[in-house]
Parts: sequence; structure tokens; C-alpha cells
Amino acid sequence: MTAIIFSDYRLICGFMDDCKNDINILKCGSIRLGEKDAHSQGEVVSCLEKGLVKEAEEGDPKIQVSELCKKAILRVAELSSDDFHLDRHLYFACRDDRERFCENTQAGEGRVYKCLFNHKFEESMSEKCREALTTRQKLIAQDYKVSYSLAKSCKSDLKKYRCNVENLPRSREARLSYLLMCLESAVHRGRQVSSECQGEMLDYRRMLMEDFSLSPEIILSCRGEIEHHCSGLHRKGRTLHCLMKVIRGEKGNLGMNCQQALQTLIQETDPGADYRIDRALNEACESVIQTACKHIRSGDPMILSCLMEHLYTEKMVEDCEHRLLELQYFISRDWKLDPVLYRKCQGDASRLCHTHGWNETSDLMMTPGAVFSCLYRHAYRTEEQGRRLSRECRAEVQRILHQRAMDVKLDPALQDKCLIDLGKWCSEKTETGQELECLQDHLDDLVVECRDIVGNLTELESEDIQIEALLMRACEPIIQNFCHDVADNQIDSGDLMECLIQNKHQKDMNEKCAIGVTHFQLVQMKDFRFSYKFKMACKEDVLKLCPNIKKKVDVVICLSTTVRNDTLQEAKEHRVSLKCRRQLRVEELEMTEDIRLEPDLYEACKSDIKNYCSTVQYGNAQIIECLKENKKQLSTRCHQKVFKLQETEMMDPELDYTLMRVCKQMIKRFCPEADSKTMLQCLKQNKNSELMDPKCKQMITKRQITQNTDYRLNPVLRKACKADIPKFCHGILTKAKDDSELEGQVISCLKLRYADQRLSPDCEDQIRIIIQESALDYRLDPQLQLHCSEEISSLCAEEAAAQEQTGQVEECLKVNLLKIKTELCKKEVLNMLKESKADIFVDPVLHTACALDIKHHCAAITPGRGRQMSCLMEALEDKRVRLQPECKKRLNDRIEMWSYAAKVAPADGFSDLAMQVMTSPSKNYILSVISGSICILFLIGLMCGRITKRVTRELKDR
Repeated sequence: MTAIIFSDYRLICGFMDDCKNDINILKCGSIRLGEKDAHSQGEVVSCLEKGLVKEAEEGDPKIQVSELCKKAILRVAELSSDDFHLDRHLYFACRDDRERFCENTQAGEGRVYKCLFNHKFEESMSEKCREALTTRQKLIAQDYKVSYSLAKSCKSDLKKYRCNVENLPRSREARLSYLLMCLESAVHRGRQVSSECQGEMLDYRRMLMEDFSLSPEIILSCRGEIEHHCSGLHRKGRTLHCLMKVIRGEKGNLGMNCQQALQTLIQETDPGADYRIDRALNEACESVIQTACKHIRSGDPMILSCLMEHLYTEKMVEDCEHRLLELQYFISRDWKLDPVLYRKCQGDASRLCHTHGWNETSDLMMTPGAVFSCLYRHAYRTEEQGRRLSRECRAEVQRILHQRAMDVKLDPALQDKCLIDLGKWCSEKTETGQELECLQDHLDDLVVECRDIVGNLTELESEDIQIEALLMRACEPIIQNFCHDVADNQIDSGDLMECLIQNKHQKDMNEKCAIGVTHFQLVQMKDFRFSYKFKMACKEDVLKLCPNIKKKVDVVICLSTTVRNDTLQEAKEHRVSLKCRRQLRVEELEMTEDIRLEPDLYEACKSDIKNYCSTVQYGNAQIIECLKENKKQLSTRCHQKVFKLQETEMMDPELDYTLMRVCKQMIKRFCPEADSKTMLQCLKQNKNSELMDPKCKQMITKRQITQNTDYRLNPVLRKACKADIPKFCHGILTKAKDDSELEGQVISCLKLRYADQRLSPDCEDQIRIIIQESALDYRLDPQLQLHCSEEISSLCAEEAAAQEQTGQVEECLKVNLLKIKTELCKKEVLNMLKESKADIFVDPVLHTACALDIKHHCAAITPGRGRQMSCLMEALEDKRVRLQPECKKRLNDRIEMWSYAAKVAPADGFSDLAMQVMTSPSKNYILSVISGSICILFLIGLMCGRITKRVTRELKDR
């Protein structure tokens, strides 16, 4: 009987009266009795249904179905929802398809409808049936009661959670979207919804995601975009994902209405709760889920989180990556679409961010991503800063931050405020993670709003570097081997990045990790807030001592200068707090590793780096070392900066990164108790130990050569000779220009005064050490190198090429003194001879040859001031004493050299003459001759005095 009634619309009670006019207007068939009617077998009802659907999909429909007819059409559809035979148009359209796909499905309770819906996009499905099924689905979207199974399964839940309140407009409460949103809200609040109802909801959510045409808002708002960008992609949710791709900015732009319609549809279907709802995503990511996420139950919300964690890894496939990011774009803009986040943070969001219920429209008025931004701001607050998130919410916020940091499009505020800057500065940076790095690199060039957001995100990264998921992946081996202790901490507080920086040059370090860590260090230089530990340790000191200074390098210089001044002035109390001084030290040491971390030096030396160090890699202080080695060729500005850097390093050798790296083990062996300021001094004292590492020894020699070029680079000498330098070398200081090196002139001046024995005791001790060191290695005497470079190359090439310098070059120059033509070089060699007369220790060749004789004959003589040299000379003249042949030969050679030196370099004055006599090997003979001469003169004077006295008396007597 039911089948007979539904076979002809005229037999349905009241239908004729309600829809008579609409049938005529829509031209759905004749209503006059007795006339042949081609549409009688349900075609009229089908025509009216299509008219109703079309009206909903048009913004300003030309023909509107009356309200009475609408109700009648939906009522007929509802009555036919139990058995598909009752929908005559669909029955005839799908008879063959029913036999093909649903042969074993028993009719009744809407089972055949559901079966056909599930096979709607099969290739073998007839187009006529697919069209009829789509019309049926669109009616369900307008009134959920058109689905028998959904209405039946969810009846009690709808009543329980007041989803069909009588006083609401029928059009609203009946809509499938309203039902889904209301029941999903109950589920998200932790309420119990029957499993049968949830199963039905899942099916219809999947249905809406599969076919965009079932959502009138999408048809109405996105028609132009679909035609322009996504035509021909109707099936299996491809159109929706195409629109998502467009909205991410990969193919063009969408209108605001279309964007809003898409966001609403995503909220209605809620694919974040179950990835299977999104068929396009499900199919694209099936292989990844089976390998990477097989430990998670199918349908669990954490599947999406698992996929995000494997984004850009070897397990991820390209199609899955695209579908995943397209969906995450929308989830990131509405925190409620991440069910795990919503469940764990809804209390915190309500308390701190003033949010409302899951399906409340008031939240839609907020800026996209505003609630999550509020949550992560509170997630990283300290207890002193006020209210914080609960532990489980904080963990969830961190999880999402770690995942979303891989793509700027997953940060709504960042993409919105930085859209112009991304196009201006970063249009070519298309690889993973490059866009944020690009924005950080151009931080100073960004518009204010974008700069603030990028700055806040960078500040957040400094506290929890694990937000940088790509960097964490690249650095995983290093973290496992060297930083696992701090990586396991629930609260990072900057410890992990500090550990990575300290281990940046380990053998296990890969290039990607090293580049990532260095980039973050460079970004940190732009603002001291980007170094979390430094900011927390020194923020009060910065406000007090360095207000209005923002750049980290300037803050470090400001605080370091304050610390140094307090130390030099021996202030009772340091102005910089102890915890800040400790962290300041860490920052100073980190900055020495790469020249780019010292922007002033880097900018001053850019052209010089290109000219002299183009093949040298950054990091490990290699560029800085290269500039030091080419210091004489550098431009004036760069040379001055490098000199200032060396002056700082010599005052505090711990800041000399290369020295500390090369001599790390030797410092542990020889100088474990040494203060950082005396580290180089300690290494110099142990330089010639048999246990000294050759590479470290070579580095110490380099630093000694540097120190001897200018007294200002030798803090110990500078302090010891504070009074002697202006007293004896005033002329050199007067001629010297500011920030220009003195090329060893002051030290040469002090050496001459040492030979004259006119220096203060402390200064004399330091100059003796320098003379002894440079006597063994000619490279430590810059004046000798400067004036005798040609002579060393021509006369002493073999000695200069020796790997170990033991004074042979100096000995060669002394022996070849007569062959030296250059006056300046000859003067330097003569000065060396003069110095050797003052102390045998400064003549290593002679000292080595006469070591035994000194022990036997001069052991009781105190070293210094030429005393042991005089002792050996007396022993040489004493025929009773037998000296070693080599010692005797060397002494005779020295006497000849000194004699020649005396001829070619006469004394400059009386004091110089007196000193030459006192240091002469024939000192006793000369002194006895001088004494005899004085006595004879005294006697002559005495006799002459007596004679004149007698003559005077005689004159008076007259």
C-alpha cells in the first residue's frame, strides 16, 4: 500500500494542496486529472526536491519554493527514509547499482541508502544514480530526519542535550550541521553520547567532507573559486582539499566568505577528532599510518599528531604531507578543532582566555589562533609572573608548538601580520622552515606588527628550543650523546640550546644541526631577550645599567665594561649581580667562536674576509684566526678592530677560542688551578716541557709573537714596566698613532735599557724573559724580523726552515755580521750582542756550550747583570782553568764579535760608555788602567799644588 501511494504524488495526503503552485512554477508536471502525466512515478517529487536544493545553493534564487511545500517535500523525504523503494525516482535510478553494490543489504531502516552512499564515488556507479543519491544527501543536510538511521540512533541524545529545542526555528534545528555541532559539543565536554549515534555522526561527517556539494554554504560562497581553481576534482573530498590548498596561498587567494564557509565546514565535520572523516587524507596517509603510527588505535585523535611528528621525515610521503598541512591550516586557526588540546585545556582557556562552549558562536568573533596564542603566552610564564597553565595543558601546548613551528602558515597571527614581509623578503625561501628563518634574518626590516610576532616567537624558542622541530631532528644524534639529560627535562629554560652550542664542534655533529644552531646564535644577537638564560639572569642589571640598549652584543659590551671597571677600581661591591656575571661569561665565551657573533668586527672586516679568507669556513674561530695571520694586509678599520680583539684576548686568554680549543688538554695537565687571566702565562711557562702537545706549543708561540709586536698585548709586561715605558720610550709613544701597532719598538727600547741595566726590577725580570724567548726563536723579535728578513732568507735559510727553533738563526746572523749590508739589520744584530753581554741566559748557544763550566766554575755567582759572563771571561784568561773546548771556542767568538761591535757601534754617551766598560770581558784590566791613570793624575795635581803654594808665599814675603 505504501509503495502504491509513493508511486504517485497525487495520492500523498495534503501534498497536492501544499505544492500545487510550486509544481506549476517549477514546471514539474501537470496537475489536471485525466491528463497523461509523464512524471507520475515520483518524478514530480524529485523535481520539487531539486528545486528546493537549488534554492538553498543560490544567494538570490529567481524561483523560491513556498514554506508549505518545503515542509511537504521534506516530510515526504522523511517518510521514505526507511525503505529506498519509497523514493521512486531514486529507486528507478539506482536499481542496477543496488544489485551491483548492495545485493546482500536488506531493505528497511535506511540500510540500502547507506550502502549506496558508501559506494557513491565508485567508478562503476551510474551517473544517474549518483545524482539521485546526491540530491537525497542534500536533503539530509537540510533536515537530519530525512536520514532514518541518524534520526533513530540519535533521538534520545538529541533530547538529552537539548539539540532540538522547540522554540528554535525549524530550519536551524533540523539542519544536519546543527545536529552534528550540538552533539560534538557534548562529546568534547566529556558527556556520554551513545555509540550508535556516534557511529551515525561519523558517517555523515565523512559524507560532508567527501562531497562539497552537500554544503550549500560552500556552493554559495566558493562557486567562483571552485570553477577557477578546482574544476574536475569533485570526488572523494578533492575539491575541499583543493580549496584548502588555495587558501594556504599555494595557488592563489580565496574570498573571505569562502574561507569562512570552509572553516565552518571543518568545524561541523571535525576531522581532527578522527582522521578517517577526511577521506582524501585517509587515503593519502594510509601507508604512513601503517608504518609510523601503527601503535595508535585507528580513529584516535593522536593519529594526526603522530603524522605531524613525522612531517618532513623519510617515512612521510608527499601526497600525505600536502593533505595533512591543508587540514592543519584550519585546525591551527581554531583551537577547538584539536580535540586533545580542547579536552586538556578547556578549563585553562575559560579561566585565562575567556572562551565559551565548543559550539558557541562568540568565539568566532576572535582573531584566528587568538585562544592558542593566549594559552602559549601563559604556558611559559614563571610563578612570579602570575597565573600559569595546568601541567597537562602546558604539555599539550608545547606539543602543538613543536609541531606547528615547521610551517609559518600554521601560525595564523604570523601569517596574517607578516604576509607583506614574507612576499618582500622571503619569496624565494620555499623549503621547509626557511620562511621563519628568513623573517628572523630580516627582523630589523620587518613592519612593526610582524617584527613583534617574530620577536615573541623567537623569544619563546630561546626558552624551549624544542619548538624548532626540524632543528631537533637534525640534532638528534648530538642530543642523544651529549645533551640527553637536559633534553629530558620537562622545562627546558634554554639549557638544551646551551648544550648544543657547547657541543657544536663534536665529531658527531652533522652539517644541518651545526648550521641550525649557528643560525639561532646569529638571531640571538639581534635582541638580548632572544637568549633566555641571559635575559633571566641579567634583565634587572640591563634595566639599571644599560637602559634603552636592545642588541645583545651591545648589552654584553655594556655589562662587561661595567664589570671590568668595577674590577680595576677594586670596588667594594660589583654593580652587576653575581648570577648575571656568571651568565655574561658564558655569552662572552660563545661569541668568540664565530666572527658573525661579533657584528661590529664582522662588518668592519667583510671585504678583508673576502680578500684573504674566502676559502676559510665560519665557526671554530677560523675566520678570526685567518684575519690575525693576515693582520698586516688588513684595511685600517679592520686592523684596528682585530688589534682591539687581541688586546681583550690577551687580557683574558679564556676569550681566545682557538687557544682554548687547541690547548684544552694541556690546560688540564699543566694549568688546572690557573685563573683565566693567567692561563697564557701558565702555558708559556710550560711550553718547553716534554709533555707539551706540539700543536699547543705552536699556538703558544703564535700568541707570543703577537704579544711581542706591541707591549699593550702583554698585560704582565705592561703592568711591570708601567713607569719604565714612559720614562725610556717616550719618543716612540709620542710618534705612534692611536690604535696603530708599534711593531715591537717599545719592547726593543726596553731591551736596550735592560742591557744598560737601567730598568726597574719587575720590568727587568719581564724583559729578561722576553729576550730569552726571542733568543731561542727569532720570530719572537718583530724588529729583527722586520729589518733582517732578506738577510735571514739569504744567509740563514737553512736555520730558519728548522721545525724547532733553538737560537740557530740568531747565531747565524751574529756569525755573518760582517756580511750584513743593511744598517738597520746590522743594528739589530749588534743590539743582540749587547744584550748577550748583560746576561749569558739571553745567549742560548753560548749558554748551552758553557753549561758545565758555569756549574763548575761560576756556581756561586748570582745570575744577572753580566756576573756569570764576567766569571767565564776571567776563567778564560786564567791559564790554570781548563774550559770545555766548545765553550772556549764560543767565548773567543763572542770576544771578537764584541770587539767588532765596539768599533762599528761606539758609545752614544758617557753612560753608554760606562756600561760598555762594566760589561766588557776586559773589565778588570780597563778598570785598573783607568784607576792607575786617575792616581797618576792625582799625584801630578798634588805636586803642582805644592809648587804653586811655595810661589805664592814667596810673592807675599816680598
